[in-house]
Amino acid sequence: MPLVKRNIEPRHLCRGALPEGVTSELECVTNSTLAAIIKQLGSLSRHAEDIFGELFNEANSFYMRMNSLQERVDLLVIKVTQLDSTVEEVSLQDINMRKAFKSSTVQNQQVVSRNSIPNPVMEMYQRCDKPPPLNILTPYRDDKKDGLKFYTDPSYFFNLWKEKMLQATEDKRKEKRRQKEQWEQEAKKEPVGNDVATILSRRIAVEYSESDDDSELDDNEWSD
Repeated sequence: MPLVKRNIEPRHLCRGALPEGVTSELECVTNSTLAAIIKQLGSLSRHAEDIFGELFNEANSFYMRMNSLQERVDLLVIKVTQLDSTVEEVSLQDINMRKAFKSSTVQNQQVVSRNSIPNPVMEMYQRCDKPPPLNILTPYRDDKKDGLKFYTDPSYFFNLWKEKMLQATEDKRKEKRRQKEQWEQEAKKEPVGNDVATILSRRIAVEYSESDDDSELDDNEWSD
């Protein structure tokens, strides 16, 4: 359902009952229509001011982000120009000992929250009718549930998403357990000779790989 962010009030210019005792109905309707048009212009100017204010805030935020990005690029350019591949040599062992890169950039979280609601939407929300006071019936419920949540529950969609995520995690855990049990059953069904042959083949493969590593180390020593 689309949500109208800004409404120009009043929407109906000529709708309304004429007061009693009016001698010239046409003149009264004309004056009331002109007054409604002036109110519409005032509402339009207020919305225009709010729109330009939002544009200013977004442009200011974009400018700050660009300045931060430019500073990071300048620091990176300085570091790159200072590096000299002919002088500084980094061994593979030093590369493996270094910690993995971890960005320090803070990601925006909870973008859609009460603090980020635009002013026109907040004003519309404030004008809405309040929910009925069903919470006064909570002490009389046997299940001790909040009576107001049966009428409106802002945390419903979050709880629904949480249940789906927990169910998906539980399904994956059950699937892994089922596969593990299946592998164990298949291992028990295999004859002993095959198990011994498999173990011997794995051991030979490990010894062969270790011998290859030793030969590579010897080659590196000769190259040094």
